[in-house]
Formats: sequence, structure tokens, C-alpha cells
Amino acid sequence: MSKYSILLVEDEVHLHDALKLNLELEGYEVTSAYDGPNALNKIAHAHFDLMILDVMLPGLDGFSITETVRLNNIDTPILILSAKNTSANKVQGLKLGADDYMTKPFNLEELLLRVAKLIQKSVGQYQAASMDEYKFSGHAINFTSLEALTSKGDKIDLTKKEAMLLKLLIENKNTVITRERILQAVWGYNVFPNTRTIDNFILNFRKYFELDSRNPLHFISIRGIGYKFQD
Repeated sequence: MSKYSILLVEDEVHLHDALKLNLELEGYEVTSAYDGPNALNKIAHAHFDLMILDVMLPGLDGFSITETVRLNNIDTPILILSAKNTSANKVQGLKLGADDYMTKPFNLEELLLRVAKLIQKSVGQYQAASMDEYKFSGHAINFTSLEALTSKGDKIDLTKKEAMLLKLLIENKNTVITRERILQAVWGYNVFPNTRTIDNFILNFRKYFELDSRNPLHFISIRGIGYKFQD
């Protein structure tokens, strides 16, 4: 079985070496980067199961890397390490798309436990991304044929954009997806429709799949941020 791969982005050499050694002793394959631009270059050319990012980095900070990664629709879990332990910094990191946030100094054993948990999340996302069909609450969605069958037995022909948005939300189940990320992932970089378009798509999903479209259980609006799917 191949090793799980981790990108470690940390410019403090002694800490970097210590983390790399301990992660490798746990059986992970570790790729090193010591500044922001180098990290983005490695991300563009390889798949990782987890990214560990320091916040204060030469060239480009960890928050900017996180934002860039998420705008490029890369769902690899991100663990941020930071000497900044204020709530505002944690919230900023998590809002930009990080999955976890640890402040320095940290307990090594705790870090390794969090790494293991995030790796399992990464594996689960990869498996979800590879599936052609998804079922929930009696509904079945086929992403290949662009069709859905509701719990009532109604067949729905999905547009390609509907299928793309459904897949994005489902692959990130229970995670809030920002409007900006949806626009980047589904409509591309240069063609931004009115954000009301996303609202209309969500309204359609509720009409298709919710028992009560006014009180949705699956397609949830997060005011001022975006949407999340839960089954």
C-alpha cells in the first residue's frame, strides 16, 4: 500500500526537520517547502493527502496559500500552524478553508492525532470524488448520465452545471462552501454569473430533493457565506 503524502510548509528549519522526522516515523511521505511560492508550485504539480501550513512564511503567507488552494477547488485538508493564538486569527484561517488550526507551541502527540484524523478525511473525499452515483434519503443522483431519481420516483434531467454544483456540495458534505468558491469551481475564473444564479440552483435542488422546500434538511443556506449539503 502506498504511503499517504503530506506537504509540510514551515520556514523554521529546526521545527521543520523535527516535524518531518516524526511524520516519516508515522509512515507518511513528506514533501518539504520553506516559502509560499515554492509551496504553491509543489501543490500545482502533485497530489497530497494533507497540507500542513505555517502562517508566517516568506513570499506568501499560509492564509494566502489556503485561499488560493480553495479557489482552485483543491479539497485537500489543511492544518494551519501559527504562533498567533487569537480567536480572530483562528476564525480567519477556518473561513478561508483550513480544516484545523494549531497554535505554537503545540503538543506533538496531539498534532499527530489531528494529522491522522485529517488524512482519513482526505481519503474519504477522494473516494467520494471517484463515485458516479450518490444516494441519500431515498434519492439517487447519477453524475455520469446527468439524471436523478427522487424518493417519489420522479426522474429529473440535470443540466451539467446542476450536476457540477451537486457534486461539489456532496463531495464536501457538512462543510460550508462559499459563494466565491462555487463560482470558481462551477462557472470558471472568467465567467462570473450573478450570485443570484447560485440561489436559483439551490432553490431547484430543494424543489427536487426536499420534503419541505421552505424548511430544507439537505441544502442549507449559511447567511452571508454560502451553502452546505448534509444528508
